[in-house]
Amino acid sequence: MDSLYPATREAFALLMSGDPDLWEIVGISFQVSGTAILISAPVALLIAFSLAYFNFPGRRALISLFNTLLSFPAVVVGLIIYILLSNQGPLGNFRLLFTQSAMIIAQCVLCLPILIAMGHAAFQSADQRAWETARTLGKSPFGAFSLIVLEIRFGLLAALFSGFGRIIAEVGASMMVGGNILHHTRNIPTAIALETSKGNFSQGIALGIVLVVLAFVLNLLLQHFQGRGKLAL
Repeated sequence: MDSLYPATREAFALLMSGDPDLWEIVGISFQVSGTAILISAPVALLIAFSLAYFNFPGRRALISLFNTLLSFPAVVVGLIIYILLSNQGPLGNFRLLFTQSAMIIAQCVLCLPILIAMGHAAFQSADQRAWETARTLGKSPFGAFSLIVLEIRFGLLAALFSGFGRIIAEVGASMMVGGNILHHTRNIPTAIALETSKGNFSQGIALGIVLVVLAFVLNLLLQHFQGRGKLAL
C-alpha cells in the first residue's frame, strides 16, 4: 500500500501532463481498435440480418458457431493469426506480422462474433413481419433494411460498444501478432502488461485509468441514446 499511493499519484500526473509516450500508446489503441470496428460492423450487420430474416441450409449451424466463438480465447485467435501470417504460413508473403494491420485482423476476428450474436438478437427482437410489409409497400431492399436498422438502433449500438470494449482491452492476440513494438504496435493492454512486469506501476495505472474511463463513457453514451429513444417514443 505504501508504494501504491505514490504510483497512483504519478499516474495521474502522467495523464495530466500530456506525457507523449503514454498518449501515443492510447492513440495507437484507438486507431487499431477503431479501424477493426469500422471494418467489422458492416459485415457483422449483414450476417446478423441474414441469420434473423432468411432461412438457408446451415443457418442454425452458423448461429451456433458464432455463439460458440463468443467465448473463444483471445490468445488462441492470436495463435491462429500468427501461424497464418508467419513466414511459413500461407499469408507470410504479405509480411503483416508484427504490424498494426495484423492487430486489426486479429481484433476483427475477435469482435465479429460479438457483433453478429448481439446484432442477431437485436434483429430478432424486431417484428419479423416488418421486412415483408416494407417490401410489399414498395420499399427497396435497402430501404426496408434501413427501416429495421432504425427500429433496433439501440440494440445495435450496444453491440458496437460491447465489441469495441472487448477488443480495445484484450492483450493476448495483440501481443502475439503485434509484438508490442514501441511507437508502432504497443497499445494500452500490452503496455500495461509490460510496464507492470517491469515494476513501472505508474504508467500501468495511468493506462488502466484510461480503460476504466473509456468503459464509463461508452456506458454513459449508451444510456444517453437509449434515454433519448424512450423520450422520442
